[in-house]
Amino acid sequence: MGHRISARDLDLGEEKVVRVNRTSAVVKGGRRFSFAAVVIIGDRKGVVGYGQGKAREVPTSIEKAVRDARKNLVRYPLRGDTIPHMVEGRFRSSRVVLRPAAPGTGIKAGASVRAVVEELGVRNILTKIYGSRNPLNVVKATLAGLDQLLSKREVFERRGLPVHPDREGPKLEPVVLDDDPRRGRKDTRRQKGKGGDRGGAGGGRGRKPRAEGAADAKPDEAKQADAPKEEDKGGE
Repeated sequence: MGHRISARDLDLGEEKVVRVNRTSAVVKGGRRFSFAAVVIIGDRKGVVGYGQGKAREVPTSIEKAVRDARKNLVRYPLRGDTIPHMVEGRFRSSRVVLRPAAPGTGIKAGASVRAVVEELGVRNILTKIYGSRNPLNVVKATLAGLDQLLSKREVFERRGLPVHPDREGPKLEPVVLDDDPRRGRKDTRRQKGKGGDRGGAGGGRGRKPRAEGAADAKPDEAKQADAPKEEDKGGE
C-alpha cells in the first residue's frame, strides 16, 4: 500500500508530460485558448506522483502540473525491478491490469502506463488496458492499482505470522520426502535398456540372433585352409 511522503529529501528526476490538452472558448474578440497538462514525476526508486495544471500557455501549465505532482508523491513497495504481485486498478471506464515479469522482459505498456512505471523505477512488467484509453483516466487507474500493492512484511503482519529482523518472512524448514517418484522412473528406464525386450542384451533393433553352431564352424574352416599348405611344404 502506498504512503505519502515529502519531496524535500528526494532526488527527483525530470518530469514526463503525458498529455497537453488544448481547449478554446469563443468570446467577443475571438477565440481564447487554454491548456491543461498532465505530468508524472518520480525518483525511479519506488516514489511517483502525478499532477495537473491549467494556464493560457503551455510552459505555465506544465510548471503548475509539476508543482502539483511534487505535492502528491507516494511510495510504493517493489520487488527488485518489478512489482510484488498482480493488481488491477479502475478509474471510471478505464481498467488497467499490472502483472510482474521476469528479468529481461522489459516494460510492455502504452505511453500513459509506461510514464508511470518508468518514473516509479519498474523495469520489467506486463500491462493491459481495458475500456477507455483517455490518458488521464489511465494514469489514475494505474495509480489506483499500484495503491493495492502489499510488501511481504505487510502480508505476514496481516496473516499474524512472525517477522524476523533479519528477513521479511518466517523461516520455514524444507520438507524431504523419502519416496521420490523420480527414482522409480530412472530405475525403470535402466531396466528397459538392460533387458532384451527390444532385441538382445544391448536393446538394439533389427539384429539377427546368432546361430548356435556359428562359433564351432569357424575353427574347422581355419584348419581346412591350413592343411594344403603343410602338404606343399612336405613335397618340396
